[in-house]
Amino acid sequence: MESLQVSDYMNTHPVKLNAEMPVAQAVEALLSTQQSGGPVLDIKGRVIGFLSEQDCIATMIASSYYREQICRVGDIMKAPVLSVKPYMSVIELGELFLKQKPKVYPVVDDDGILLGCINRTSVLKAIDVQLNDGYRHAV
Repeated sequence: MESLQVSDYMNTHPVKLNAEMPVAQAVEALLSTQQSGGPVLDIKGRVIGFLSEQDCIATMIASSYYREQICRVGDIMKAPVLSVKPYMSVIELGELFLKQKPKVYPVVDDDGILLGCINRTSVLKAIDVQLNDGYRHAV
């Protein structure tokens, strides 16, 4: 099972945000793609931050009190970003999910360029597929 790699199960079409984008626009992008967060990229495609639903909820609640929506993604994104490499083992990533808080990790190449994202559901699916395949071969 160690041969399962992140690249085999990552989402290759994640939502892509930029630091200058209004949070309201980022929320629309997250909702329309049904993703719980997304990487924030610089103009070269390098990951410079991450914006989660939780970050957006806090900002939107504050906006509802003050009737203002001037906050930008760069104001509330998390940085530095915890990311993973495409050649990382899914099992290793699963262990990382158990130790750290992110529900989604950007997948980046060795230069920090976004390749995709992987979430807990994808890791669970990868492990489940492998285990079911192993059970079929054992019988």
